[in-house]
Formats: sequence, C-alpha cells, structure tokens
Amino acid sequence: MPLASLAMEQRPAAVYGAALNHRRLQQALAADFEQPPYQGPPRAPVLFVKPRNTLSAAGAPIPCPASDAVYAGGALAVRIARDACRVNAADALSHVGGYAVVNEVSLAETSFYRPAIQAKCRDGFCPIGPEAGPDVIDPQRVQVRTYVNGALVETNDSADWLRGVAQLIADVSQFLTLYAGDLLIVATPPRGARLRPGDTVAVEIDGIGRLENIVTAEEEPR
Repeated sequence: MPLASLAMEQRPAAVYGAALNHRRLQQALAADFEQPPYQGPPRAPVLFVKPRNTLSAAGAPIPCPASDAVYAGGALAVRIARDACRVNAADALSHVGGYAVVNEVSLAETSFYRPAIQAKCRDGFCPIGPEAGPDVIDPQRVQVRTYVNGALVETNDSADWLRGVAQLIADVSQFLTLYAGDLLIVATPPRGARLRPGDTVAVEIDGIGRLENIVTAEEEPR
C-alpha cells in the first residue's frame, strides 16, 4: 500500500487541501462561478481531503491510469502542531509546527466547488516529501517549482495565493478544527504539468527540499 512507504512519524492525522486558493485558477474559472447555482466565487475556503490510501513518500511510484489524464500539483503543506479551533490570523502561525513539500496529484477536474473523489483520492496521489521547522521559511514568500524529466514545468508562488498561510488557517478553523498532526495543503495552480508512465516528477521548495517520484502505469484490475 502507498502508506507503507511513509515513515510512521511523518504520517499526518488528516490531509486537507484548499481547492480554490490560487489567483490564476480563480481567474480561469471566473465565468463558471457566475453560472447557477453559484452566482459568484466562493467566500469561504473550499476544501478537499487526501485520505490514507493516497499518501506516499519520496521515491514511491505514482500509479497512472491509462484512461485518464494525470497532473502534478506541486504545493506547500502546513503541519499543525497545536489544535486550531476558531483562531484568528494574528495567532494562526503559532499553531504551525513545520512545512512540507507535497505533490497533490489529481486527474483533470471538472468540479471545484465539490472536488471529485475519483480525481483526488486515487492510490498514491499524495507524495509527501521533506519537511522543515516553522522558522526555516517565510510562508508569505514561497515559490514551489515542479519539474518533469528535469524540465521546469510549473511554478506556484505565494504571491498568487488568495489566502496566505495564516489567513487560510484562520478561515478553515472557523468551521473545522485542525488537530495537531494534520497537514493543510495551501494552494495548487491550474493544472498544466501532465504526467505519463516513465516520467520523473520532482517538486522543490527552497529551504525545505526536493520531493521526487517516478510515474508508473497503474496495474490492471485482476
């Protein structure tokens, strides 16, 4: 199972992600947000979950189904060190125990208000990489770089995040308690880095490190 390749001390209690926290992604979907039943972009964070079956580590394979387009999602994840329930933005960073490199792999998405389980929750679709303490980086000045076969294919800059780390924790904690050990994926840009079997995909954040995985063909059902 993918989880077996992740050391016990690194396994998060739960992994949540912010689905619409990237400026370019919201801009690309602006016309869709004006259609019924939404009539506008979301006002609160829209979350998705990465369950246990998705979790893996550096070096673990990313299974790629033959029938679907699979995309990388290089991102910063926040590890919660102290339970956060209805905290304010000024206090939010005191609940952070560290930051991790994550590849939030996904199939092509057609629903963002209600992220599709089949797109987000396939086996091995959340490699979690190196992690650093809370003082190693400035969470408001981060660049996430994604490489496929050595070529830079995507950047994810904190300047494009609609909610920074502190504000995101504060807003999420108004309706969902974040417990110590949880991971919160801050933002992913519009999907552009398509993955195919045989590819090497790497996600890199200065100050934290590099997460590298090989994409493999998904096993056929028996």
